[in-house]
Amino acid sequence: MTLYRERFSDIGLYENGVYDGIDEVLTALRASGHRLFVATSKAHVFAERIIDHFGLRKHFERVFGAELDGTRADKSHLLEYALKEVAVDPSKTLMIGDRSHDMVGAKNNGMKGIGVLYGYGSRAELIKAGAHHVCATPGAILGCIS
Repeated sequence: MTLYRERFSDIGLYENGVYDGIDEVLTALRASGHRLFVATSKAHVFAERIIDHFGLRKHFERVFGAELDGTRADKSHLLEYALKEVAVDPSKTLMIGDRSHDMVGAKNNGMKGIGVLYGYGSRAELIKAGAHHVCATPGAILGCIS
């Protein structure tokens, strides 16, 4: 774990990219008055650096992630913490994610989940986990949010 974190903290966290269309979707959501937050199982310290590196900070009020000691690594616990921290009504909040644990975390906290297929999960995984919608592209998310 130490070697993984050592490499990830210098190199690995930048070995990814932003999906085409994400910036436009985030801009549209913010422009329509939605509050946006990041809730990731990645370590908070790394998530903050990734958001900054890819120029996404302007879209998000806060970034929530796990701690290096494993605290809040479970998506249900992380979302519970984030909802309390920002004092939002879970029934008026959406979790957008690409894996079953995102949908389960949303459900366990009284939120709706939107599954996305441009990440790692499959349509079957997301639907089985309780996704209310499944989107193949970032732009499709806008049609699922009122």
